[in-house]
Amino acid sequence: MFLGEYYRTIDNKGRIFIPSKFREDLIKGIVVSRAYDERCLFLYSKENWNKLEDKIRSNKVAERNIQRFSRWFFSSASEEAMDQQGRIKIPQKLIEYAGLKKEIVMVGVSERAEIWAKEIWPKYYDQADSQFMEDKNAFEQLRF
Repeated sequence: MFLGEYYRTIDNKGRIFIPSKFREDLIKGIVVSRAYDERCLFLYSKENWNKLEDKIRSNKVAERNIQRFSRWFFSSASEEAMDQQGRIKIPQKLIEYAGLKKEIVMVGVSERAEIWAKEIWPKYYDQADSQFMEDKNAFEQLRF
């Protein structure tokens, strides 16, 4: 499980250090992809990626939007391996997509981690914080 918020840097080779609390879940493999709702990256363990893939594939293959989403999402994905120092390499096309610069934020989101540009994450978090702390109806709209 991925929880917490971690500030990291990307080196000039596109590598980032994975938080030690995330590493155990990522030993068997890592998949990095575009996020499908915000300008950030998703980081999945191979196991959780396979579960997500099964969910997507369980939809009607003939449906045009499913095909379009599948092409867009899976074409951006990259399987990566963690080196002995606990780093992974982020492909350049994904760095550009998420607008990542030197400083980033890794955020645990239960079954995945997300990688955000340091300039974007606080704005997103503050908006969510305002929504859920000030608008009690926002919680009621969620169905857990």
